Amino acid sequence: MAENAAAATAATAAGASPLKLYSYWRSSCAHRVRIALNLKGLNFEYKAVNLLKGEQFTPEYEKLNPIGYVPTLVDGDSVIADSFAILMYLEEKYPQHPLLPRDLHKRAINYQAANIVSSSIQPLQNLAVLKYIEEKSGPEEKLSWVRHHIGKGFSALEKLLKDHAGKFATGDEILLADLFLAPQLNGAITRFNVDMSKFPLLSRLNEEYKDIPAFQDAAPEKQPDAPQSSH
Repeated sequence: MAENAAAATAATAAGASPLKLYSYWRSSCAHRVRIALNLKGLNFEYKAVNLLKGEQFTPEYEKLNPIGYVPTLVDGDSVIADSFAILMYLEEKYPQHPLLPRDLHKRAINYQAANIVSSSIQPLQNLAVLKYIEEKSGPEEKLSWVRHHIGKGFSALEKLLKDHAGKFATGDEILLADLFLAPQLNGAITRFNVDMSKFPLLSRLNEEYKDIPAFQDAAPEKQPDAPQSSH
């Protein structure tokens, strides 16, 4: 298995049969996966899916991802949808730069932090939810809704990580929790103007992430489908 992983990594690094990532520039879920691919040094072909134009609901895309979300990763004959599933797949197939620590307790904290983002924050601010709220209650209620749920999640993360954080979320290495935190922090600040003064730990982590090339290259404004004004 290790030999297969090494061969696959070498082939990808050499540019042969690159991975394909179906992504949308502003999707925080796709953003997580881009960071992981960068950290692991994996070349990938960027396949833009314009969520605003409904390209995620085309028959061609729904064959890859039946629920019609991004991201989707294609690795040869393997098609994996959902960012958490993709990250676990990458972790097992391409073990360079591990995203999970060996220590079981620290690993559990990483899962917990990742799940706060992926279950308790991100789904409540995705395009479909915000569009529904705006249609029913107006733009002001939409912003109030998203800030409330981000704030609730960020408060929980501050408490969870205060005894575990080092330079990064759970120590001095970049691990799974960081891949979920960085895109969520970026979105909260740049899209929803969340007041971060209540979250000093998360604010500090956000500044750390800004200096790391793998995070910089994965940023929304750096993606090929980002509007020109975002570059």
